[in-house]
Amino acid sequence: MNTFVRSVIAACVVGAGVLTACGAPEAPRAATVVESATGVASRPPTLAPGPGGLTPVFERASRARGKTVALTFDADMTADQGPRAAAGERFDNPRLIRTLRRLNVPATVFMTGRWAEEYPRQARAIGRDPLFEVANHSYSHHAFTEDCYGLPTVPVTGMRADVERAFTAFRKAGIAHPMPYFRFPGGCYDHRALTSLSTTGVTAVQWDVVSGDAFATDAGAVAREVLDGVRPGSVVVMHCTRSAAPATEEALRTIVPELRERGYRFVKVSELI
Repeated sequence: MNTFVRSVIAACVVGAGVLTACGAPEAPRAATVVESATGVASRPPTLAPGPGGLTPVFERASRARGKTVALTFDADMTADQGPRAAAGERFDNPRLIRTLRRLNVPATVFMTGRWAEEYPRQARAIGRDPLFEVANHSYSHHAFTEDCYGLPTVPVTGMRADVERAFTAFRKAGIAHPMPYFRFPGGCYDHRALTSLSTTGVTAVQWDVVSGDAFATDAGAVAREVLDGVRPGSVVVMHCTRSAAPATEEALRTIVPELRERGYRFVKVSELI
């Protein structure tokens, strides 16, 4: 990550509702309106734009009050993986979602539009469950920079359209209120990508704890990575895809009780922001 990108993160990180300076002090640009528990419509929290209107980046709540942690799950499926799904490969993970529900763990699911198209019933159920919030992980799961873990690349002229296409797929699946948060595929971004998305109103969400669950088969190792890395205000990146992260659900059964024993409270990304 280059110096410019790190400076954007440093300028935009918030904690427990306190927003540091990040561009002009203007109102959040979130387009999504959600209904609170009291029935009053409200806009989800976002960060103010960065210098020159640049898309802001959130990594962790550095000023978190108390021991809070956000577990996030990437529901990955690239635009060209339809034939693999048709042949029986599973990019979903219903057992993981059931475990989160059974353990009463709030979570943020960063979903690709292609995943929502492939699993519309699951996407709708996740999006309508108050325990969860759905955020944007692009439509195609193609990279927004060159040389990003071998992913195909979205041309700069197509970056905004790719994000908007994902939101369209969410609406078609029945997700009425996706959050105005975006996670770059592979976590790869640069100045060009942040500029390209500056008019979408999204806050880019990264992480500070890598679970290492991608393609991992050792649930204990995944759990240790998370437990060793979490600190107050952390954002943990995990995956909600059976074929690519088969050990994640089992790891959760260790992670959740252990963090609760340490005094941590699980929250969605929106609460950290």
